[in-house]
Amino acid sequence: MANLFDPFALLDLTLPNRIVMSPMTRTRATEDDVPTDLMGDYYVQRASAGLIVTECTQVSDQAHGIIRAPGMHRPDQVEAWQRIVDRVHAVNGRIVCQLWHCGRVSHPDIRGGALPVAPSAIAAKGDFYLPSGRPSGRVDFPTPRELGLDEIPAIIEDFASATRMAKAAGFDGVELHGAFGYLQDQFLQDGSNQRTDSYGGSVANRARFMIETVEAMTGAWAPGRVGVRLSPSSRFYGMFDSDARATFGYVVTALNAMKVAYLHLREPTTGDLMSGTVQIDHVARTFRPMISVPVIVNTAFDRPKADAVIEAGDADMVAFGVPFIANPDLPERYRRAAPLNKPDPSTFYGVGPKGYTDYPTLDEASI
Repeated sequence: MANLFDPFALLDLTLPNRIVMSPMTRTRATEDDVPTDLMGDYYVQRASAGLIVTECTQVSDQAHGIIRAPGMHRPDQVEAWQRIVDRVHAVNGRIVCQLWHCGRVSHPDIRGGALPVAPSAIAAKGDFYLPSGRPSGRVDFPTPRELGLDEIPAIIEDFASATRMAKAAGFDGVELHGAFGYLQDQFLQDGSNQRTDSYGGSVANRARFMIETVEAMTGAWAPGRVGVRLSPSSRFYGMFDSDARATFGYVVTALNAMKVAYLHLREPTTGDLMSGTVQIDHVARTFRPMISVPVIVNTAFDRPKADAVIEAGDADMVAFGVPFIANPDLPERYRRAAPLNKPDPSTFYGVGPKGYTDYPTLDEASI
């Protein structure tokens, strides 16, 4: 039976293991959203993963929703990413770029005063953290501006353009961030999409924006180079759908028919399940019968749980987030059943190497 350390074919590559480094925002880009050499150090340290998925990378200025998040829409960003990708490939790593539009999950104070945009004028729930050096602290999300029908094609083209740029930068593929309450997810779920035009109402209409985005991205490269991340059970930023099984079943079936490179599915956390609001307790188990393309699962896995989900056939690969933050050599630690470094959440976001590139490997810890 398959396990985490069996090779796997993906993105026209043979991956040495089935361990994925999950996309994680770390805010180590420059203030004007250019990837840094420090980010290159971070990804090179973790290149023993079967596949690295980068942090969310904005496709335009309008997509901006996090301070010091990298972009993929200017030549200087492409050049900086190319240096990182070349370094990862030089140590036999494999890396895809996660492309992203924040939608309503942002604030005018980091957007030059412009309101965030969304399918409908419905504010996200939760707190937005303003950056230091400005009126700082937790604030409510603003009510976003509803996108006009005539604005949607340009956003779709932004994703196609960013895909072409990622290809030019040498990435092995791209991943659409269609999860966690960001723009494609906002269009998909009826709790955030109250439109009455061709992008709202029925499941087919609400899924249209995501499907057209993926069509544009695969047209810009190839279906086998484009993955999609979904979070059917997520309640991030107040997301909900009146029939999540039907909605996500529709979009999973459509994306599978497009023969995308993979689907990256987030399972609910223990906290999600305890909240009593989760409609789908076992995401991969629910949707895998609809899927023939490779499946990556994510959230709160350790090695035994990861081997079990692969052996059961519910997933082909498993993505690890926080364990990779604190353990640059996570595959080797799992291989040896070695203890893991303890992560420091206070340094997850910020600037500089502390809590980013200074966690020791097993070999370094033994010196």
